[in-house]
Amino acid sequence: MKISARIAVWMCAVFALFCFGFAYSGFSALNTLVDEAERELSRGYAWYWLFLCAVAVVFGVLSWLISKGKFGDLE
Repeated sequence: MKISARIAVWMCAVFALFCFGFAYSGFSALNTLVDEAERELSRGYAWYWLFLCAVAVVFGVLSWLISKGKFGDLE
């Protein structure tokens, strides 16, 4: 299955927003947690989703650069 670079940019943007939403949810829940073990699990969960968000942003930028022809000729 071939995905064009422009579609990949939009798919990465949607996935990054999705991941950022989960990361925000995890970080915002830290204030309501009393148990330190649960707080640590929530923090790890949030950092994991923030990492996925960063990966999606990097691949989105790379796809955007490919679609603009910054990495050579488009076929």
